[in-house]
Amino acid sequence: MATQNVAFQRKAWQASNYSQNIEGSKTLAVTAKVAELRRQGIEVISLGAGEPDFNTPAAICEAAIRAIHDGQTKYTPNAGIFELRQAIAEFLNAMGGDYAPEEILVSNGAKQSIVNALFATLDVGDEVLLPTPYWTSYPEQIKMAGGTCVFLPTSANQHYKIHLEQLEEAATAKTKLLILNSPSNPTGMVYTKDELEAICHFCLEHDILILSDEIYIQLIYDAIETGSLASFPEIRQQLLLVNGFSKSHAMTGWRLGYLAAKTPFIQAAMKIQSHTTSNACSISQYAALAALNMPEDELKLMKDEFKRRRDYTADRLSAMPGIELVRPQGAFYLFPSVEQYFGRSADGIVIHSAMDLSQYLLDAARIAVVPGEAFGAPGNIRISYATSMENLQTAMDRMEEALHRLQ
Repeated sequence: MATQNVAFQRKAWQASNYSQNIEGSKTLAVTAKVAELRRQGIEVISLGAGEPDFNTPAAICEAAIRAIHDGQTKYTPNAGIFELRQAIAEFLNAMGGDYAPEEILVSNGAKQSIVNALFATLDVGDEVLLPTPYWTSYPEQIKMAGGTCVFLPTSANQHYKIHLEQLEEAATAKTKLLILNSPSNPTGMVYTKDELEAICHFCLEHDILILSDEIYIQLIYDAIETGSLASFPEIRQQLLLVNGFSKSHAMTGWRLGYLAAKTPFIQAAMKIQSHTTSNACSISQYAALAALNMPEDELKLMKDEFKRRRDYTADRLSAMPGIELVRPQGAFYLFPSVEQYFGRSADGIVIHSAMDLSQYLLDAARIAVVPGEAFGAPGNIRISYATSMENLQTAMDRMEEALHRLQ
């Protein structure tokens, strides 16, 4: 019997609806664009990446090499090697905390720690209070975990920090968690101890969890009375604290961060991590252990240089007509308002947004910055001063000239 020919219509395969609802990182997109231009032989000064330009300190590198030679290249426990978790607990306790090694989960960067924390705490429809401007990944991470963002807009007039009145207005029966990032990416603002205490009391009264992203806490340049939320014992049961080694120890590529929280949250996050990455890189864990044990002098040298760069770049920006800047107190970013340039033009290019201005600076001045749209603040741009003073001086000269051409 002849086989009957049946027309077969192939499916038009496409990515999942889940993935299509997630936006890629806009800051990583800027980094990729700069790399592509450089591959084409085009010289660009990148002020976009949140990455220290310093080499990882030698003592950390040497510890990693020793770990390789000693055969420490196998799987580690899901939560991380005990020695590192113990050292992290001691580091947090020196800042006023009260953690045991069992309350620490080591992950592949603070970014994974945040995702672990969100998946461990959020149910579908739970609301997350998110101050704006925000780090570009927070909204997408919340969305991935099934949560709903409730944005709390802030302004330069309030130094980009939330007020209790905003929390009172935004909190509902569905509010599960507040994300706090101090020092802030992208604004560099730092909450004072009194401001942190008021926020903690609010969350206690309303039974709201706090995810405190403290990745920049060792990079505060001014005499501010502040601290880690680990030092507030009243909130400890509701606190999910995230930190890492990328910014303070120039270890971005080592991908090592951690979550500190009470046992139920840690155990939930451990289960999630056990089915994704299992454990963080063993070599990076031994490097991080050395990082926590190294003298403060070398870290202070990096911090002092960041402060010098901040002062120079902030002074240059503040002197440019049309730029409005709230001087940052920590991290390594400046977040000037550029709205006065909207509507201006040069060489037939009209600036309508921060995105347009960022593209103009890239094309006309070969400077890469991140448009404020990435952070929920379309009137601003983010400038990273985690690059050499020579680059900053050249970049500020180019930027000043390019802005001057906009009529």
